[in-house]
Amino acid sequence: MTSLQPNNAPAAPLNVALDVSPLLGPLTGIGAAVRQMVIALGEQPDVALTPYACSFRGKLQPGTTRLPLPAAVAQRMWARLPGPRVDRWLEPAQVVHGTNYVVPPSRLPRVVTVYDCWFLRNAADASPDVTRAGQVLRRAVASGAMVHTSSEATANAVRDLLNTDRVEAIPLAPLPLDVFDVEPHAPVAELVGVPYVLALGTLERRKNLPRLVAAFGQIASAHPDLRLALAGTDGDDRGAINTAIDALDASARARVLFTGRIDEAAKHWLLRHAQLLAYPSLDEGFGFPLLEAMGHDLPVVASTAGSIPEIAGAAAMLVPAHDISALAEAMQRTLTDSALRSNLIELGKQRLHHFSWNNTAIRLADVYRRVAQEGN
Repeated sequence: MTSLQPNNAPAAPLNVALDVSPLLGPLTGIGAAVRQMVIALGEQPDVALTPYACSFRGKLQPGTTRLPLPAAVAQRMWARLPGPRVDRWLEPAQVVHGTNYVVPPSRLPRVVTVYDCWFLRNAADASPDVTRAGQVLRRAVASGAMVHTSSEATANAVRDLLNTDRVEAIPLAPLPLDVFDVEPHAPVAELVGVPYVLALGTLERRKNLPRLVAAFGQIASAHPDLRLALAGTDGDDRGAINTAIDALDASARARVLFTGRIDEAAKHWLLRHAQLLAYPSLDEGFGFPLLEAMGHDLPVVASTAGSIPEIAGAAAMLVPAHDISALAEAMQRTLTDSALRSNLIELGKQRLHHFSWNNTAIRLADVYRRVAQEGN
């Protein structure tokens, strides 16, 4: 006799091929986000993951498929051609999710995560690799891929720049802090025991650091012990930052410090001991440092650009990205007004409750189900 499955039996989990390439090599902000995405999706009972990587770097975790093409070669092909498709290597996947701007050609329904659109608006700033990734993204979107963004601001930009309504804004969440309970060493000895304003991120034009340096120069004389710590890897704006530093007086100039590349433990040391986080970006798709600062009871002064107002809410002092004097005034107030500092810290604690990796995973799972149903 044939065994019949009860009508109320739970459906089999939806199998999603998830790109874990950002977990290979040094962990970037996107890599940290993908790591949390993997953990949170792995806890969803209605999702099964088939991890894959399009990279020959690093050691893969058990159960991860390495596509047989290096990323550079694959993206050169995918930027111009509708193949090679990856379906044969990703069985039994029912949906493919590219987590870092690129999703490969496939007959399966596809989702691609876009964190910000700076490289689409500012093509001259993009490296050849980033330009190719943008070409692959455009082809994927034109052929029907669903775009996941981490903010409504980025979703609106995607709609305008890529001419698609297949966009779903699902915010990310703070990166966990419990791993960093042991006090690490400071990345720069000159910061131990002194007050400093902290800027986090690659030294690229998008971060607007020359204006931050100029704003620091406007308040430096009122705070003779204050430093400005620029924490991040060198990028395309290092020359302009150096020029801005050279324009400061000798005392202020000597108090601008570069940490170079920092690991996660050093980053959290910097957040614990800073006076404020300065985040005056020209564009952001999400802005993990905003939430990381709030998690360390650190007041934030930031710009009104991109997704920053959406993510920070009322829990930061926000100023126009191009207004150096407004940035200087906001930093001065945050450094000297204890009531304002306390209010920003309390609002930051409350703001963190709006973000959860579990909620991110639940909403992503809903997107997977919808695109899978469209493909049937």
